[in-house]
Amino acid sequence: MAVPTLTPSQTTSAITLPATGSTSNVNSTALPFGIYLNGDGAVSFTQGASDQVAYTYKKLGGDVLDIELTEENVYAAYEEAVLEYSYIVNIHQAKNILSDVLGNSTGSFDSDGELRSGDTLSSSLGTNTPIALKYPKFRFEYSKRIGEGFSSEANTGGTQTVYSASFDVTQDIQDYDLQSLISSSAETAGALFYNQVENKKVTIKRVFYKTPQAMWRFFGYYGGLNTVGNMQNYGQWADDSQFQIVPVWQNKLQSLGFEDSIYTRNSHYSYELKNNNLRLFPVPNTSGPKSFWVEFTVQKDAWDQSSDRIVNVDGVNNMNTIPFANLPYKNINSIGKQWIRRFALALTKEMLGHVRGKFSTIPIPGESVTLNASELLSQAKEEQEKLREELKTTLDELTYAKLAEIDAAKVESVNNVQKRVPLTIFVG
Repeated sequence: MAVPTLTPSQTTSAITLPATGSTSNVNSTALPFGIYLNGDGAVSFTQGASDQVAYTYKKLGGDVLDIELTEENVYAAYEEAVLEYSYIVNIHQAKNILSDVLGNSTGSFDSDGELRSGDTLSSSLGTNTPIALKYPKFRFEYSKRIGEGFSSEANTGGTQTVYSASFDVTQDIQDYDLQSLISSSAETAGALFYNQVENKKVTIKRVFYKTPQAMWRFFGYYGGLNTVGNMQNYGQWADDSQFQIVPVWQNKLQSLGFEDSIYTRNSHYSYELKNNNLRLFPVPNTSGPKSFWVEFTVQKDAWDQSSDRIVNVDGVNNMNTIPFANLPYKNINSIGKQWIRRFALALTKEMLGHVRGKFSTIPIPGESVTLNASELLSQAKEEQEKLREELKTTLDELTYAKLAEIDAAKVESVNNVQKRVPLTIFVG
């Protein structure tokens, strides 16, 4: 029996990667997301994706053995590589600036991670000034916010509103429920804290009573503290008072000392405060103060925004809300683009490995071909991980904090060198 002559209808794979790409084929059909097909960098992106086909064809030996991929697979890998680069760089920049942009304006994003065109922040920034490319002002927002919290607790400032209220004391009544008194006053229209209290806890910051100003007594008959002018202790504003020319600050110190004496030494009142229940000592009577004043704050949620001022509780609170869009392709330099080429190649290897892994061997007349799917997949995963680590390591060495350390080391090194270099004599 004669052996027939085989005449295959095709000598190559049905799908093979072409030697070159085409910019016209880099379109929304070929790309999963198409993020970089619009804007100023669109032409550069399509050219870069097209060039990646030739690069992949040569690196994987397409001129020796068929590569069972389409050019669209390469374009998709290139887009993914650009997005991966943007992802890693944006995380790096978030580490750099987060503490300084906390509380700043955030934005709203579409499915591609881009700021929505109608977003307030996007409108104010315009299309050519993405925040990810800006060098921020260093304002230590996190440290300042902590300082504001301490100031509020110390009653020396902060962003928490401090209210004040007064209540009349009753003769022989020593205990007063401040929570109840303040809650009742909060129901009165016109009060500064109207409808602010309800059943919320109030924190009493200060308890005090008011007395007449001290100056009316300062010049009184034998009732003052020291004489006017020379600090003698006799006369005051009596008929035989003597006045000398002295600095104004001396009289001011006298009046302040007298004022302090009235509020401190002349006051016989003290109090205890337990769970906003005030107990006065001694028991109020007809000769004492008629009213007492309290300063207090109303407990609110930490993220409540004030109605009359912006305290930045609706802004950036972590990395997720920093208004970073994808890095514009046109702003990625040669360093980044080479990383993208290498990462896209590793992604292409992974695709090819999955394709060849569908068949472990391909039978041919009288023989079979064993495919290298497992080797391709292993290489692709390893190369991707190395490239990620390479970029992350480089960026970690270039954080603003690291740059400051490098500058400090340079200054120290230069100083050490100059210690041993004789200084030349300046000749004018």
